[in-house]
Amino acid sequence: MNRSTLRVFITGAGMGAADAVPGVSGGTIAFISGFYAELIHTIRQFGPGVFGVWRRGGLKGVARHLNLAFLLPLLAGVALAVFSVAHLAVWLMEAYPLLLDGFFFGLVAASALVVNDARERFKWRYLITLGLGLTLARALPSLMPLMLAVGNDSLMLVMAGSIAISAMLLPGVSGSFLLLSMGLYGTVMQAVRGLDLPVIALFGGGCVIGVMLFSRLLSWLLQRHHAATMQLLLGFILGSLPLLWPWRELVRYQMGPDGQLIPLAHRYLLPGDYATLTGASAQTLGVLGLMLAGALLVVMLNRQANRTSADQQET
Repeated sequence: MNRSTLRVFITGAGMGAADAVPGVSGGTIAFISGFYAELIHTIRQFGPGVFGVWRRGGLKGVARHLNLAFLLPLLAGVALAVFSVAHLAVWLMEAYPLLLDGFFFGLVAASALVVNDARERFKWRYLITLGLGLTLARALPSLMPLMLAVGNDSLMLVMAGSIAISAMLLPGVSGSFLLLSMGLYGTVMQAVRGLDLPVIALFGGGCVIGVMLFSRLLSWLLQRHHAATMQLLLGFILGSLPLLWPWRELVRYQMGPDGQLIPLAHRYLLPGDYATLTGASAQTLGVLGLMLAGALLVVMLNRQANRTSADQQET
């Protein structure tokens, strides 16, 4: 495994682990690693056109068309994380929620600087797409409980898969948090842990539908309206930050069909207020330290991605 392939594999593992934690998006990990555009354009290549490529160029042509040299190590990393590292992330979320939220808050906040590419000349009309991203990021979780009105469990799993995978492709939008808002996070995670194949098949089928459709839309936007789309993604990232603020109080919720608690609204607190309210330690130093660690990780990954991109351009 060469160095480039190893970076792609590690990025895939990071995406899989991040997607397991409500509030964090695997798309953010792909973005700060410098692989986001390639990921979207690669996924877009899947479709009926593959058969024409196969007739003209055989298996080698298909491999080039689908960018398998990039996609296979990425998916291998995601799969490894989903069935191993993701378990650790979920355990950390339950055992050390403040510290984990602090780390991801720093990571996501710093990733906003990566998305806000200074090389793009800002135009006032970009405020529209920035505001749209902010609004959608804040509104989507509150709309997800409407999924419970579908009634049919199988259809709900397919629709949930389509929505969650589409969210996972967006930096800043957590597919896991949307699943939590739908009341299906526990169902899906238990199915993955217990290898419940019927549930995995329904959810996975929805994921395939969602990723095929949404990747085409994103690819078109990035190619035709790159700067405005970047501001939209920035809005999604900024809008997701409150979900990761460590010191918060749940003030409104509802119960899902299987007894899951579905969060609807939080009140955001300072560390001292949180400690007074809960009677527990706010772990302020640890949380701030991990915020800084998450931000520094983003800076390092972004520098590495820029260095690799410059080397490829020179060659």
